Amino acid sequence: MNKKICFIGCGNMAEAIISGMIKSGVDPLNIIASRRDESKLEELHNHYGIDVTSSNTSACAIADIVLLCVKPNMIEKICKELKNNILPQATIVSIAAGVTIKQLQEWLGKDRNIVRAMPNTPAMVQAGMTSLSLSEGMKLETQYDNVQDIKMLFECCGQCEIVDEYLIDAVIGVSGSSPAYVYMMIEAMADGAVKEGMTRKQAYLFAAQAVYGSAKMVLESNLHPGELKDRVASPGGTTIDAIASLEKNGFRNAVIEAVVTAAEKNKKM
Repeated sequence: MNKKICFIGCGNMAEAIISGMIKSGVDPLNIIASRRDESKLEELHNHYGIDVTSSNTSACAIADIVLLCVKPNMIEKICKELKNNILPQATIVSIAAGVTIKQLQEWLGKDRNIVRAMPNTPAMVQAGMTSLSLSEGMKLETQYDNVQDIKMLFECCGQCEIVDEYLIDAVIGVSGSSPAYVYMMIEAMADGAVKEGMTRKQAYLFAAQAVYGSAKMVLESNLHPGELKDRVASPGGTTIDAIASLEKNGFRNAVIEAVVTAAEKNKKM
């Protein structure tokens, strides 16, 4: 990709995306990041070799793609500040949770090309999952190349899918927030192994690798998760007893409720 890419705000998620882009071969000189913390900007420049600035307006003035990576409570102010500085043909991507395409168009202009993205933190290790929702203008055939550029950008740090905007709440529950659920499960699995005598270091390794491998099996085997589960659960064996214990303690319902709770919270933001 030979386009100028601007990051307005450069916290953990923006840095994860930048890291993935550079690891995938994007020229650091095509990336510019803006944030108020100048010491952090210097750190980003030294580590990644990207251009940096503390001026949002100058950062976006020459950008083909503008990524808004600021907190939801700041984005309206930032959009109004940048409205007349973003190039007319630029694609604007927002990762702000709870901020709709309609709102972004009200602040930036109704004819702007806007993508609403919802990445998650495993983007930091190029294993993220991102949803992309497109404004009506971006759905036109003439915008195909621009859409592919945005997909390529997020595929630098994992996988991405284009989804209708009304599904964003579900995305939050199943992907955006879910790494936290998985970390809790890994921690709990390790606690169980430690209780059985394993060292903490080994327990985390065994638990994390088991989760990683299981997810990889789902993605690469094309088999239903239930079928993969059944293949592990031998009649009268340890696994089916463990599954029964999980069901007795409401495991599935707890996970379903967590996904729905996160989605409902996002609807209210």
